[in-house]
Amino acid sequence: MQKIIGKAVNETMKLNYKRTILVGFAFFSICAFWQVYDTIIPLILRDTYHMPDGPAGIVMALDNVLALFLLPLFGALSDKKGTRMPFIVRGTIGAAVLMMFLPLIANAFSAGNTMFGVAAFLFALALLLVVMGTYRSPAVALMADVTPKPLRSQGNAVINLMGALGGLYTLVMIKVAVRGDGSGHTDYFYLFLSVAVLMLAAIAVLLLTVREKKLVQQMKDVNYGVSEEEDQGQTVEVDGKETLPPPVKKSLICVLACIVFWFMGYNAVVTAFSKFATHMWSGGLSHASTCLMVGTVSAVISYLPVGMISARFGRKRSIQAGLITGAAAFVFLAFAARDFSPLIYLGFMGVGFAQAAVTVNTFPMVWEISRVGNIGKYTGYYYTCSMAAQTVTPILSGYLLQWFGYNTLLPYGAVMVAIALIPLAMAKHGDTKPLPKKSKLEMFDSDD
Repeated sequence: MQKIIGKAVNETMKLNYKRTILVGFAFFSICAFWQVYDTIIPLILRDTYHMPDGPAGIVMALDNVLALFLLPLFGALSDKKGTRMPFIVRGTIGAAVLMMFLPLIANAFSAGNTMFGVAAFLFALALLLVVMGTYRSPAVALMADVTPKPLRSQGNAVINLMGALGGLYTLVMIKVAVRGDGSGHTDYFYLFLSVAVLMLAAIAVLLLTVREKKLVQQMKDVNYGVSEEEDQGQTVEVDGKETLPPPVKKSLICVLACIVFWFMGYNAVVTAFSKFATHMWSGGLSHASTCLMVGTVSAVISYLPVGMISARFGRKRSIQAGLITGAAAFVFLAFAARDFSPLIYLGFMGVGFAQAAVTVNTFPMVWEISRVGNIGKYTGYYYTCSMAAQTVTPILSGYLLQWFGYNTLLPYGAVMVAIALIPLAMAKHGDTKPLPKKSKLEMFDSDD
């Protein structure tokens, strides 16, 4: 009976874009925050507290270190509770309140109140990062909870697009809400306020429009759009404990290894490219920011088409295309970027496409192996691997730059991305069957 239901569903569903966009408001608010964190916190540490680059780099890595523990923990806790929304709502409210202390503390210190020194700022920042870590996994897992398995690449494309829009909002507000005073101090209060208000408004929209329990039950009723034979999340019992069958577990490890090597290469290049450009080119910072912007725009444009391509040709093939494109782009840039040339923008267009192809499809491959009730745990696995890579690769690539020169950056990125192809080739599970050319996947379009 379940097989019949699964086949019937596969013949009649398509992604409910309205629902996915509404669910995406959680990730929208998260990315708006992280854009503030990545852009403004280093400036406060440098300009207000005069912290050297070394210690400031350690502070900026704190979020990745905390994420290694918090994201899998709270992903699993939200599985155990059976709902994501309480984590998302409480986490967002807590973060919106705590983030407002940061500009207030910095402004007070700048005004001469030594009680609000760097220790107070770092204490407030650490609390904020802990709160942010409590709901990122539940927020991302919510999309998988309410989306059929065959459509999760397309759903993840929409979520990533919403995240990009959240970051874009913050970039716009940086231009209009940041104020300076006569003493040279920069006041970020209104910027932080605008992002905090956005986060609360986004979660209000989510809370008012998404009926989590009802939508999850709809997915359970149709086994997330797959028949029992197609379900890759089934477990076996070993020594009285449920576990994945060995071939499926091997595939999961291979996909996670692919994620590690992708982030080792990609993150090393994008985080150190401004250093590379200012060292190699005159006027390098301006050119570097333009290159990175071209890559970001290329990724944003690619998200939805990549989701559709993966539905037609499969996730694994789409990731392979992205990795090959990314490695080739880094090799091209290793030669083209020795001196600045507009041709470099073409390379970053390829990097942006690669980022979209890998990001949109690796998460759903991990989710495909999960089963009802443990999506949050598997979301945590993904983040543990990606954050571990993003913690290690700046150190490894940084020493390469220090010992062997800046020309090692792009070859390092190319090698890491190319290595990611090896474990991916060994993954035999996590993909979804490509849709027949004329088949239509209809949405569960009832009373959202």
